[in-house]
Amino acid sequence: MSTLTESAPGYRARHTLPLRVEAVRQLKRRRTMVMAGILGALPLILIIAFAIGGTPGGEGAERNNRINLMDVATASGVNFAATCLFVSAGFLLVVPVALFHGDTVASEANWSSLRYLLAAPVPRTRLLWSKLAVALGFSAAAMVLLPLIALAAGSIAYGWGPLKLPTGGSLAAGETLSRLTIAVVFIFLSQLVTAGLAFWLSTKTDAPLGAVGGAVGLAIVGNVLDAVTALGTWREVLPAHWQFAWIDALQPQLEWSGMAKGASVSVAYALVLFALAFRNFSRKDIVS
Repeated sequence: MSTLTESAPGYRARHTLPLRVEAVRQLKRRRTMVMAGILGALPLILIIAFAIGGTPGGEGAERNNRINLMDVATASGVNFAATCLFVSAGFLLVVPVALFHGDTVASEANWSSLRYLLAAPVPRTRLLWSKLAVALGFSAAAMVLLPLIALAAGSIAYGWGPLKLPTGGSLAAGETLSRLTIAVVFIFLSQLVTAGLAFWLSTKTDAPLGAVGGAVGLAIVGNVLDAVTALGTWREVLPAHWQFAWIDALQPQLEWSGMAKGASVSVAYALVLFALAFRNFSRKDIVS
């Protein structure tokens, strides 16, 4: 069948399942709209919480001598955007990555439409590349959407100004935007391991919730293990150990070492998991 298809006049494997077609299909999914709504609502919820609860970093923070981005969240719009990243990078931003990658193949199998896509005929490798590229694109969009809305909402609520550092001093607003861009890029790279696991599990199961839940579970387990200080330097092989290394980008002197190590760990795991996904899917008996 494949030989006959490949010899058919005008057939080009790279022209099957164009990225724009897959992107439109995924964009129309209800879970995409719901996820975008949640990410867009978070900054507004925080603004309301600060308005009700007062200025963050009050007596409790001073008494415990705790200094973090939350203490200066309302200093300016860029402070608020950085705070939104701070409160969401550990878990909330994991969810869209796991959702877009874990649901993409498993949902097709669950709906019994996967074999019809392959019979179109779309080569297996082409189908997987299209789905992976769109999932990565949607994940990147989620990473950008949150700080953009937070920056706009924060600037309206708290004004435009320099980034006030919790340790003292400040960064000019223009420079802060480039630093926030570095932070968002790092957060995206640090989530590639979640993307890899979710995508691999999506090729292994017909249950989308299993793939998504497995990837989210990995993030939770990683955070738990990173909290076990008895593991010592072994924690450095955990992607979760480096998830807040992007805060180094918001210091007076930009520090790259933590972000470089964290990105290397995540990308290394992701490449292995993506390779396993393609290997598994190429040998999988598609019956649904």
